[in-house]
Amino acid sequence: MRRTSRKKRSTLANRAIAASAALILGGGGLVAVNVYASAGEGPSGSSPPTRTQNAGRQLSTIDCPEAVNGLPEVPDGARGEVDRELAAMDTQITDAYRQFADRKEQIARDPGLAENAVLGPLRSKRTASLDRIGIAIGRAGERPAGLESLAGCSLRADDSRGGNGGGRGNGGPGDGGQGQNQGQDGGQGQDPGGQDPGQGQDPGQGEDPGQDQGQGGNGPVAADFVDIQSVQPNVDRPRQRRGASRGTFTTDCGRNENGKFNPDNVIVAPGVSNGAHHMHDYIGNQANDAFASDDDLANGATTCRNQGDRSTYYWPVLRLQNGQDENDVDADGGGRDQNVGEIQTPSQVTLKFVGSPVGRVTAMPRFLRIITGDAKAFTNGDANANASWSCTGFEDRQLTDKYPICPEGSQVVRTFAFQNCWDGQNTDSANHRTHVAFAQENGRCPNGFRAVPQLVQRIVYDVPPGPGFAVDSFPEQLHKPITDHGDFINVFDDRLMNKMVRCINDGRRCR
Repeated sequence: MRRTSRKKRSTLANRAIAASAALILGGGGLVAVNVYASAGEGPSGSSPPTRTQNAGRQLSTIDCPEAVNGLPEVPDGARGEVDRELAAMDTQITDAYRQFADRKEQIARDPGLAENAVLGPLRSKRTASLDRIGIAIGRAGERPAGLESLAGCSLRADDSRGGNGGGRGNGGPGDGGQGQNQGQDGGQGQDPGGQDPGQGQDPGQGEDPGQDQGQGGNGPVAADFVDIQSVQPNVDRPRQRRGASRGTFTTDCGRNENGKFNPDNVIVAPGVSNGAHHMHDYIGNQANDAFASDDDLANGATTCRNQGDRSTYYWPVLRLQNGQDENDVDADGGGRDQNVGEIQTPSQVTLKFVGSPVGRVTAMPRFLRIITGDAKAFTNGDANANASWSCTGFEDRQLTDKYPICPEGSQVVRTFAFQNCWDGQNTDSANHRTHVAFAQENGRCPNGFRAVPQLVQRIVYDVPPGPGFAVDSFPEQLHKPITDHGDFINVFDDRLMNKMVRCINDGRRCR
């Protein structure tokens, strides 16, 4: 695949959290910037917005309840089948979105066509999948009731804020109470005085803020970008208490110079090809695809300089929206899923593990899986969102639901601060979230959780100036910046993990 980099040129981005504070400040402390509260409509599974609510607005996407958040705890014996059905439901939404996009003008003239051609068939397929999920859970435990309430979807408009307007908060079953301070760098900082950094000036392109800029009318739109220079600083230095673990441990695993991409997600959709419906960059473990077992990962080659780190680090690729085709233009995860444009290799990737502001950290278990952010935050709401965008030279200004437009000589920065508390028992959970958590506002982990080294991932891109890039996404998420997310599987060997813990707890900076 073609991978381009343009030096000394500027870039773009969105409105985020101060996840990069640990890197900016050079220490183990992190910052929480609670840019917004959840504006969702209630627990997952509540009624999605209706066409009546969207009257007079151009319908832009399909909005479905996130089924995994409406499930009870899934027995271990049923997880494989449930994961496959959940992945099938993602494919159903993707297919239905394609039907909607192809008929958008007709549906605008004849709203009844939406029910007959898009929503009705989708509801039937989702009902069948939910029934199979219920049967699978019932074979290993008590069959859940009421899953059919998660089948219905709707069409809704893009509110052009790039965030969760009209989306549902993920506060329902399976959220595990993580709807608060999600992505807030451990929950240790303060709200920046109600500052809304996303309300900067329009990029000044003179375009309708709802006008599609991406290929095929799939976004992003002009209103998804903001001039970083119009954003007020919103990153505060965190307060660390006596006994804080102030050290850092940095691992060097490259920038995906060798071009490892695939549209799988072995955490969310194991055993399912194209489970993500968007392309990922991979660094570290080179055995990662949908079918990789823990043994495969343990024995896989790695791009990490220290061979004791065979962890896998992956995230959606960033593409230039310049009309140029990539090699995956006719492939799953690429053009077939409305992800088009030239894939950009990062100019820099930093993987840093930091400590706790209130005490010592303990080792992560091998094969611990962590997802940070929400690939469906545009329709789900922001409860699990953890996007953080900025520009070099301006990283005291972080964006969550806008892409930044960077000045000449500045580069785009994506930062992910992963969950830093572990339940002490599980390397994964049925919804891939509840076994880990962010620290509370006081810096302490929730009851029953223990502090572990926190991965802070900083990815820099040298791209041309102007609103002309986007991350890959599920098609119905319209390439919104708030859908950005990162995935991590810990495959450090015990010796190197113990070295990391000692470095962090002793206050040293190790590489």
